[in-house]
Amino acid sequence: MKNKVSVAVFTLINFVLSLNLFAQQSVKQEVAMADQMRADGKIWVVVAVISTLFVGIIAFLVSMDRKVSKLEKQLKK
Repeated sequence: MKNKVSVAVFTLINFVLSLNLFAQQSVKQEVAMADQMRADGKIWVVVAVISTLFVGIIAFLVSMDRKVSKLEKQLKK
């Protein structure tokens, strides 16, 4: 019974919080900042920075995985 109540409360809270999303602009309206960045060619700078960060995070995770694997092998010996 308690589990059903908590699920109902959680669902109600999520519903109330999502109502705010309907107040946003329509999808058909264009964002002026994005249009200006596309016109100036700066959007590619944003794409490059985000791509660089993504590649850096992936490289870091691969490096950490290798280090952890090496430590696990040492502990098994």
